[in-house]
Amino acid sequence: MEAALAYAIGLLGAVSDTARLDAEVLLAHSIGKNRAFLRAWPERLLRPEDQRCFLDHVAQRARGVPVAYLTGEREFWSRSFHVSPEVLIPRPETELLVELAIEAIRREDRPRILDLGTGSGAIAVTLALECPEAEVWAVDVSEPALAVARRNAAQLGAKAIRFLQGCWLAPLPANVRFDLIVSNPPYIGPADPHLLNGDVRYEPRQALVSAGDGLQDITLIAESARQALTSGGGLMFEHGYDQAARVADILTDLGYRDIHHYRDMQGHERVTAARRGARD
Repeated sequence: MEAALAYAIGLLGAVSDTARLDAEVLLAHSIGKNRAFLRAWPERLLRPEDQRCFLDHVAQRARGVPVAYLTGEREFWSRSFHVSPEVLIPRPETELLVELAIEAIRREDRPRILDLGTGSGAIAVTLALECPEAEVWAVDVSEPALAVARRNAAQLGAKAIRFLQGCWLAPLPANVRFDLIVSNPPYIGPADPHLLNGDVRYEPRQALVSAGDGLQDITLIAESARQALTSGGGLMFEHGYDQAARVADILTDLGYRDIHHYRDMQGHERVTAARRGARD
């Protein structure tokens, strides 16, 4: 295995800042073992079928295909989530949104939570498992994405989530109110150069890109959420590292209160939270 791993690291070094990690993950996946096995048995010879699988994955990774799409999984909140090209790859930054959501509803008695743009279901499933007393709803416009979310819910034991297909709050019953609405919506502008680099080149564009300066969907959600939140209910967004001030302006103009920004591990203001005021 050492020779195959060295070859892969050399090939991937030109296209990935994490060439060794990528190579080890792909090799472990190809042989059905974990990375610790690679270090314990470096002299083991690869079976021909394992070698073909590994070299195919390495070639795809060298073209830029995300490791998570090649292995079909990504860890989030210490759980393994199935992912496919139909959904965004869960990222560590989004764990901040989950952490804040748990803190926001931990004193509530049977809170009702809505996850908009659920994708892989990483947020909704994690909240359902960490807050078993909560009633969790999840919406996505993409039926293939919902299929991935349902699979993750079933495999991880979050069986009570209500999944709905549609655009943002449109598929929700008119009389249902939520104590908390969370979302990691599209927030990248169409002309953003980041779309030309890294994993995002392969991720679903509709889950990444929002019109104008990237804030159209956040604005639409904030407008609609006023009628779906309980009085004093919370709204939380993940957004771009430089969008916090503009998101706060949107929320202020719509009458939200208690607006706060929260920083991710890199020190960027990544999540903005607010509360719906008393109804007019």
